[in-house]
Amino acid sequence: MRKSFWLVAAGLILLAGCSAQAPADRDEGQQSQASMPGAPDIPITAAPGVAFNYRYAFRLPDAKIAGVQEDHAQACEKLGIDRCRIVGMRYRVVGTDNVEATLALKLDPAIARNFGKAGIAAVTAANGMLVDAEISGEDAGAAITAVDKQDGSLRTELAKVEVSLASHDLKSDERAALTTQAAELRERLRGNGSVRDANREALARTPMVFQYGSGALIPGFDARSPLRTAIGQAGENLVGSFGVLLVLVLTVLPWVLLAGLGYAGYRWARRKWPRADIEE
Repeated sequence: MRKSFWLVAAGLILLAGCSAQAPADRDEGQQSQASMPGAPDIPITAAPGVAFNYRYAFRLPDAKIAGVQEDHAQACEKLGIDRCRIVGMRYRVVGTDNVEATLALKLDPAIARNFGKAGIAAVTAANGMLVDAEISGEDAGAAITAVDKQDGSLRTELAKVEVSLASHDLKSDERAALTTQAAELRERLRGNGSVRDANREALARTPMVFQYGSGALIPGFDARSPLRTAIGQAGENLVGSFGVLLVLVLTVLPWVLLAGLGYAGYRWARRKWPRADIEE
């Protein structure tokens, strides 16, 4: 019992310490927000011909997500559709204190980096934080150059096939083979045209996705961090276990005492009336 008492006392002290540390953890979370880096500083001119793709993930209080998402959408709309377009938007309540949302945009490449920085600033002002940032790039300019070079060879070959087809001395099977070859060359040229258009679009419009989330996902961000939750749950389990043990002891103890008294009475009777006396 003495050991159980000290275990319970230690658990209560641990729980009290966790509660007392909550303000300090919030301060640490605010400091971590202030020290979080912004969007990587990559000038567009440093990578000509590269099509960038921006993705940012934020964590905010669940009540703030809708407002921040709307602020980002309005900032895009103010730029006009020639410089920024909203191509997707979602808001989803996952649980009581858990909200997920996304906002997908396409921007003028020249303003994409600064727009991302302004988006981070809006999140920070709403007591949120940047938790992930990814800027990927694809060398669209090189892809266009490769397609143009390939097109030159395809057009030269197609021109030769068309000259052959213009001849009146071709046999039917030869004409059929050249016709099939010409169709294949034209199909490859159309495919290259689609690749070229897609890469030009990538250079002209930069995709950007904002992802928003709330909940107990980041240690130190709020009072619902996983570490504090685990410690609190451990303390609750310890107190609960002690309660169950106490109930069992109080339930079984009277019977144990009764059995002990019966056994003591039996031993006393054996000493007072030995078996030999009883047999006589």
